[in-house]
Amino acid sequence: MSSIHEECGVVGIYAPVKDNIAPYLYYGLLSLQHRGQEACGIAVTDTGAKHLDVSCIKDMGLVAEVFSKEQLSTLRGNMGIGHVRYSTTGESIRENTQPLVLNYCKGKLSLAHNGNIVNTDELREELIRTGAIFHTTMDSELIAFHIAKNRVHSESVEEAVYKTAKKLKGAYGLVIMSPKKLIAVRDPFGIRPLCLGKKDLTYVVASESCALSAMGAEFIRDIEPGEILTITEDGIRSDYSLRQEKKAHCIFEYIYFARIDSAIDGVKVYDARMKAGELLYKRHPVDADIVTGVPESGIAAAKGFAKASGIPFDLAFHKNSYIGRTFIKPSQDERALGVQMKLSILEEVVRGKRVVLVDDSIVRGTTMENLVRMLKSAGAKEVHIRISSPPFLHPCYYGVDVPTNKELIATKNSADTINRIVGGASLEYLDVEDLSEMADHLPLCTACFTGEYPAGEK
Repeated sequence: MSSIHEECGVVGIYAPVKDNIAPYLYYGLLSLQHRGQEACGIAVTDTGAKHLDVSCIKDMGLVAEVFSKEQLSTLRGNMGIGHVRYSTTGESIRENTQPLVLNYCKGKLSLAHNGNIVNTDELREELIRTGAIFHTTMDSELIAFHIAKNRVHSESVEEAVYKTAKKLKGAYGLVIMSPKKLIAVRDPFGIRPLCLGKKDLTYVVASESCALSAMGAEFIRDIEPGEILTITEDGIRSDYSLRQEKKAHCIFEYIYFARIDSAIDGVKVYDARMKAGELLYKRHPVDADIVTGVPESGIAAAKGFAKASGIPFDLAFHKNSYIGRTFIKPSQDERALGVQMKLSILEEVVRGKRVVLVDDSIVRGTTMENLVRMLKSAGAKEVHIRISSPPFLHPCYYGVDVPTNKELIATKNSADTINRIVGGASLEYLDVEDLSEMADHLPLCTACFTGEYPAGEK
């Protein structure tokens, strides 16, 4: 139950023999709703049409709120892309929703982006120098305009995408739709996830493998860091010109962002969270009567803690599934109220017991303080807090909207001090040294905990 803001989610479909792929994109976006709850959109085209055009519907709100059955029936085509948004750059307004659709001399270009580009000033200045009057805070729009500009002097859209991607610094999972091709691009570090699936002759790409399942596709593989994957009526082909030796997969996909039924870069998210709980107990054991987790992302780690400790696991919270995540509340008072509306305590589970409470993170500390107070009010004797990530100490430049250092409680307070503030009996974090084992020894980006950025940002 974190106040770390989500990323975005993207999907793409190329179906040579279908013309009604919008419902599949809709189901894919529903399965990625956890990655962005501010806005969503779908753009489709028919690669076999005489006059190529792009139909696009997008708006603020959840997927089920934005799209009706009637609207989906108007989105006819055999190729399309979709997006769910949480804004890390650009205002949270309808004009900044995705997919982006551009008209330019070679036709139409549509793009959806998950991640964050750190050299936006440089990209914007280049556009201005070459004659474009261009003012935007959106990195996604800058990417799209650079692709369109490069396409004028390129033999193919893939070449234009490559020329643009070479200039990008940061994290990105892109799906791009030209009149005849669907292109997926993953940043060379592999910070943002992207995977490929297939159903019959239809190819599907998505931010997470859970979306492939929702669209009825079978997982084929993760798109590799630095890979430009092109899908046409002739099948798929890959360009690895962006590939580099250094990789840095985002650890927070495994801690919090991804759905537990997803697997990213060969690691199952559920297994990673279970492992985090086991490692927490080995480093920071405690005597208690029950272990419980904060829904949803704390549950698997709590089960891992219970497994390693032998302390029984039980559900202490009932979650109201119809209340949105607390981070979207605009004020702290509303966030606190949102916690109580979203979660209620099962008093009979905690009354008179020493409780181990496992959560994925502590950001400002206010949510944890509310949870501890609720457990104690329900009769818990002690509340021992265990966090399945290290303390947040540094900003993220790659699409994880971590609050400023002034808002991060761990930047100015030790674990003991935070424990006193939130009212726990004890508080311990997962050690940084355990992150590698948690993620099956993948090369990781852990900059928000360590300050060591893959590309040396400061």
